[in-house]
Amino acid sequence: MQQFLIIALAHFLALLSPGPDFFLVARTSVNAGWRIASGACLGIALANGVFIAMAFTGLSVLQEGSLLFTILQLAGAGYLLYIGTLFLRHAGQTSLGAVAGKQTVQGWWRGLGMGFLSGILNPKNALFYASLVSMVASASVAWKATCALWMFGIVLLWDLLVAIAIGNPLVLRRFARCLPWLERASGVMLVLLAVALLFHLAWG
Repeated sequence: MQQFLIIALAHFLALLSPGPDFFLVARTSVNAGWRIASGACLGIALANGVFIAMAFTGLSVLQEGSLLFTILQLAGAGYLLYIGTLFLRHAGQTSLGAVAGKQTVQGWWRGLGMGFLSGILNPKNALFYASLVSMVASASVAWKATCALWMFGIVLLWDLLVAIAIGNPLVLRRFARCLPWLERASGVMLVLLAVALLFHLAWG
């Protein structure tokens, strides 16, 4: 039980640190409301689930320096550049009325796809879960399954809470003047993360 609590706490503290997934959920919620953003939340959770499954089964893709992991890092850097420039290009064009507008199935599925890509192309997720799993390497299958389900559920729940909080019309109206700057800041942060990852690959 103590081992589980340590892993659960470490995992939750990592979720509190804003990263690409956080910015994607926040912007989707601002643009289209939390219901469509829930698609991105599920996509991110599913991507985390893939890494969790790979970590618990010991697949070598999670080993830093392997060919597959390097390819994952390159793809991740490209995707960070893409969504970062997307945020910068559309900063200040957010319509708060969209939150109360008609929710579309197409928008939800698009959010699901972008969320999954954001999560699966983030090499930090792979390394993080690989390091966590090393703490329970000798645990039983039941304990490993419990940890895996817990981590998947917490990722989904946390992102949903972020989407609901940021997608609230009252919250958006209060921060309407700040939204363009928040979008620009998010875009710059994502681009910088991509550049830092590319530098790490080139000279690390």
